[in-house]
Amino acid sequence: MQNNHINYIEFQGKDLVLIKQFYSTAFGWSFTDYGSDYIAFSTSGLDGGFYKSDQELKNGALVVLYHENLSIAKTNVIQAGGQLSKDIFSFPGGKRFHFLDPSGNELAIWSDQ
Repeated sequence: MQNNHINYIEFQGKDLVLIKQFYSTAFGWSFTDYGSDYIAFSTSGLDGGFYKSDQELKNGALVVLYHENLSIAKTNVIQAGGQLSKDIFSFPGGKRFHFLDPSGNELAIWSDQ
């Protein structure tokens, strides 16, 4: 993994069972369940996941970058004019934060450190 490279992509899903069925059948993707609210996919060219959400879809994907030091990455985002939309939080496998770019696109940066 390299700092500042797109590493993961995340989508919303209302019915994760249906999502797994669709992407497995249509594209042959493999899935790993992380509880009832999150599934990760692989064998798609770029790893990613779906999180359970009943909210109306507002942007189809969350692009996730990697950085080994979230404090440095967070400082860089803020100094460049980005705004935090979710501060650093833990999840199975690491920590991450979300931010908005100057146009309002939401992205995330994660670390396994």
